[in-house]
Amino acid sequence: MTVVADMQCGSVAARTTPPILGVEELGVRYGALEALAGVSWQVEPGQILGIIGPNGAGKSTCYDAVTNLVVRSGRVVLDGEDVTKVPAHALASRGLRRAFQQNAFFDHLTVLENMVAVLQDDWGTSFPGCIFRPLAERRRAADARAAAAAQLARMRVEPRFHDRYPTEIPYGTQRMLSIALAHGGGAKVLMLDEPAAGLGGEDMRALVELLGALRDDGLSIVVIEHHMDLIMSVADRIVVLDQGRMLAEGTPAEIQANDAVLDAYLGRSE
Repeated sequence: MTVVADMQCGSVAARTTPPILGVEELGVRYGALEALAGVSWQVEPGQILGIIGPNGAGKSTCYDAVTNLVVRSGRVVLDGEDVTKVPAHALASRGLRRAFQQNAFFDHLTVLENMVAVLQDDWGTSFPGCIFRPLAERRRAADARAAAAAQLARMRVEPRFHDRYPTEIPYGTQRMLSIALAHGGGAKVLMLDEPAAGLGGEDMRALVELLGALRDDGLSIVVIEHHMDLIMSVADRIVVLDQGRMLAEGTPAEIQANDAVLDAYLGRSE
């Protein structure tokens, strides 16, 4: 596995900042199967939280529970607001955004048009406006394209790819595009499910740089990841799940030294 260079993590010495996202006692059952039980964690503004664990540990189920995609027990608080009963489709407008394991985009639109599409709440035009204010709406459409191009560049999607279709660009750039589309124009919390899947070399380094830059901008990020070198490099804190339950929580150094985690997941080096 390619080792990712260490990056400076934000301070976690004092927890004085209220969490931007907190989950309490999350539980999910599928009939007799208890897929998630008593899971609680929080992430602060400008912090990266990593969620790790072996296959079947409940990581993706945890994401589904947080974003109300499954029937679950427990409580979810976003930016001081109890959003436990808020439906999944309404969480994005409150700033809780999620990217899935698979790349997701509109194949029939160019990369730039994909980005414009997800910025419609801020830059969308109306049919009456196009009829009665065509020049103003044309300027607004141009501004939307400029905003989309700027956001893509921020997300490490180079301008030379903006006029191409997503299926025509390199896989690593597709991953960045998926993150850009999930983030949209202003996420408070971005939940990423294995963003490094299939990446290596320069693409992996670009992802590390992007996550660090987003955190430095104040974005809170929750990352499920199997690449231990990546997660140990970028995460401020890590939650370890095993068989649907919390096994450990702490800084990367604390997790690497945790006997229960070493025995159950990371393994020991003799």
